Amino acid sequence: MIRLVARRLVYLVLVLIVITFLTYVVFFVGNPNDLAARFAGRDAGPAQIRDAAVRLGLNHGFWYQYWHYLVGLLHGSFGLDFQNQVPINSEIARAFPVTASLVVGSVVIWLLIGIPIGIMSATHPRTLRDRAGTTFALTFLSMPTFVLGVLFLLVFYYYLTRAGLSWFPAAGYVGITTSPGQWFLHLILPWLTLALVQAAIYTRLIRGSLLDVLGEDYIRTARAKGLSRRTVIYKHGVRAALTPVVTQLGIDVGTLLAGAFVTERVFGLPGLGQLALNAIGAADLPVVAAVVVLAASFIVIMNTIVDIVYALLDPRVRLA
Repeated sequence: MIRLVARRLVYLVLVLIVITFLTYVVFFVGNPNDLAARFAGRDAGPAQIRDAAVRLGLNHGFWYQYWHYLVGLLHGSFGLDFQNQVPINSEIARAFPVTASLVVGSVVIWLLIGIPIGIMSATHPRTLRDRAGTTFALTFLSMPTFVLGVLFLLVFYYYLTRAGLSWFPAAGYVGITTSPGQWFLHLILPWLTLALVQAAIYTRLIRGSLLDVLGEDYIRTARAKGLSRRTVIYKHGVRAALTPVVTQLGIDVGTLLAGAFVTERVFGLPGLGQLALNAIGAADLPVVAAVVVLAASFIVIMNTIVDIVYALLDPRVRLA
């Protein structure tokens, strides 16, 4: 087990180095004068542009520039925002708690909804329960996130407010340290919007996986030994069926931590997705590059965690 974890950590470091290298090449290798001009601002003259090039280290060679960028990342610095002339770290520190709050709450909800419905459908195939679970999954799988979000705003904000029931705010975000109650109220609708669509995916995933597992020989052997139905399903079946769910969860959490773009846009949440969209619109390359590095890092880290969880769920992984 220790060797497996050590191997995965080595792979993690190597992949992150490759990601930072490719990101630097894509976003910063090109015309140094253009990059310096962006940093200096629209009204900058030749002297200011030359000074900006010196400050950015563009008067040195490629490997020096990349090493300087990599050292900055190792120290937790993403550089300076060209548009606002502030450290990118401060913008990420302001946006990340919003995205993390959205993702963590949504994950809890979609797992609490998707896994039980999937288990119910798999353990009662071709029954009314199974059809109800399938209907739930198909309904929300066929509904885009932005449509569901707008519907929630229309019903739970607009119509309720017109009826004199101001239960849910329209948009925005309040920090949990500022007001836990307002933090919760501002995130209920975004949580449900993201969670219901994802829960539909997990319902189908756990149903298919558990149906396959329940048809395995060792499950029939466990039943033949007289083990209770509950023990067979939950101790032997569900544990084995969770493997693809863990894989999907690692990918989804890693991707969403980089910014749930659609949900943040619909509900006006100032998270990483909104930060990235604003930076793309302003052609603010350092901010876009920082979000790309963060997104790739989240995905790689989550996949490393998934590999370790695999080893805990399936002893065959440890033996391999």
